[in-house]
Amino acid sequence: MLFKRQRFLLAFLDAFGGEMKHLDFQKLLFIYCMEAEEPWYEFIPHRFGGFSFTSHADKRKLVEKGFLDEKEDWWVLSERGTSAATLPDAEYKKVGRFVKARGGLRGEVLVAEAYRRYPYYATRSEIAHDLLAPDLEALASIDAARCSRGKPGVCTIGYEGKSLEGYLNRLVRNGVTLLCDVRRNPLSRKYGFSKGALVKGCEAVGIHYQHLPQLGIPSESRRLLQTQQDYDELFARYERESLPKQMAALILIRNWVDEGERVALTCYEHLPEQCHRHCVAEALEQAFGAKFSPRHL
Repeated sequence: MLFKRQRFLLAFLDAFGGEMKHLDFQKLLFIYCMEAEEPWYEFIPHRFGGFSFTSHADKRKLVEKGFLDEKEDWWVLSERGTSAATLPDAEYKKVGRFVKARGGLRGEVLVAEAYRRYPYYATRSEIAHDLLAPDLEALASIDAARCSRGKPGVCTIGYEGKSLEGYLNRLVRNGVTLLCDVRRNPLSRKYGFSKGALVKGCEAVGIHYQHLPQLGIPSESRRLLQTQQDYDELFARYERESLPKQMAALILIRNWVDEGERVALTCYEHLPEQCHRHCVAEALEQAFGAKFSPRHL
């Protein structure tokens, strides 16, 4: 069973003749998604420009299942992949218009086009300066799009409802320099948010990752939560019984901030009032002052 977005990848490659070099496919997919009202994938600024961990993982899965072949640095549709490359008519028309408009772009010309159109995604590129050396205006646009390091302090973020790329972009755009995972067990069925994948994602955008499991709440304590009152009672117990024993962890976070880091406390829930990270943030503010007053991203 394929996800709709995986079928889209197959159909997108099929529209370009069924085979394409890795970099060309990534950049054409990037431009297509950036122009779409409802993109299939989101991207982060990476070493060669806009990159999607999710689309790359999908391509690897399609190779494993025999829908896609990889030959050196080329993606090639298999016979099975061609049969599965189906899209709604409206999407087919969008892809067709895109192929007609940009189907001939390849190589450095294509990369340069992506950098000029979407400079934020070129801010971590290792090749932008050499590729665009004669184009001072494009290089200036990339410099202007670069996100600055945030003011030392604390913020919080949940990954519920976010893609890995959207989540990382929010951290970058808010100047976060250190992500502090306060889950007891940093595992997730949602792609990209188990510890190993999240560490790699953070490294890709220049953010340090730290895990403080001692600040987490056991999963069995969260299973029967239904109302806000249930959450409030759990957090009151956490603040009363658990947090006072974790001063060493709170001091560690304070030290990171004192060293100049902008720290984001992270867990799953989108709403901070339904996540214990807000208790940790408030404990930091109470213990160490207004400098630690949290902002919820």
